[in-house]
Amino acid sequence: MNHLARARKVIDIEIAALKAVRAGLDGRFSAAVERIVQILAARGKIVVAGIGKSGNIGQKIAATLTSTGSTAVTLNPVDALHGDLGILSDGDVLLMLSYSGESEELLNLIPAVKRFSATLITLTGSPRSTLARHSDIVLNARVPREACPFNLAPTSSTTAMLALGDALAMSVLQARGFRAADFAKHHPSGAIGRALLLRVREIMRGEARNPVAAATTRVRDALLIMTRAKAGCVSVVNARGQLAGVFTDGDLRRCMASDETVLERALSDVMTRRPICISEDALAVEALKLFNERNIDDLIVVNKARKPVGLVDSQDLPRLKVM
Repeated sequence: MNHLARARKVIDIEIAALKAVRAGLDGRFSAAVERIVQILAARGKIVVAGIGKSGNIGQKIAATLTSTGSTAVTLNPVDALHGDLGILSDGDVLLMLSYSGESEELLNLIPAVKRFSATLITLTGSPRSTLARHSDIVLNARVPREACPFNLAPTSSTTAMLALGDALAMSVLQARGFRAADFAKHHPSGAIGRALLLRVREIMRGEARNPVAAATTRVRDALLIMTRAKAGCVSVVNARGQLAGVFTDGDLRRCMASDETVLERALSDVMTRRPICISEDALAVEALKLFNERNIDDLIVVNKARKPVGLVDSQDLPRLKVM
């Protein structure tokens, strides 16, 4: 079997594993979501514990929960019995990950955990295992087989655990009414956070960098205005100063191909009417959406009176780190 065929086989096996886990979802998943939501509402937290590969998956699940507003921390089962169990408090959720459900490190924790008034949720591929029997809620992550050719290395099983953890985190997110703006608060330094928190007025080019001309302005003069502003377009306004159209360097090239006198014509004769624009109060993410959907290079920014107060150039977005 060549490399591509092996890769496709692995992915096919993991897809089958995910379908199996999806088919096995039942009321216990709903119970887990509802219990976690109740505990978070009471200011409790989620403690995630696993060993080996399951521990690695647990770290990612905890990170996803935390980034979406559900307070979660990881607990190393080995260190837990040497003082780190102090991270667990009454009223918390302990989410244990063990595909076999017989991991010695996790089983050794059970007597100590039972002294707390905490909810034990287990994510396992063996719903009848020792760990499952001592749990309050069991989430079944059983898969038909591993993607390993020897059916040994954790592959499909860890993928299934990760997907089930994502499903749990997203279900809790929705149940708690977590919003995009809340997500941005947890990612203030990331591109997503900037796009969700920044307003268009904070990223637009204004004043001298915002080329504006009256509809009666000649194209020749409008080009000078564009050049001084180092912009690829000019906002065209009516007698009241309101946006009436836009004229771009692309429009100029198209006009010159058929009209040698275009430089002497008024902008009102050659401008594009009803141009795409956005409010200065809009979120930067809305500007991103317009750039992606309308395939434009420049976006005119208007105020409540529909007067052009700025310009967003697509070339600025990477520098502003909102893409």
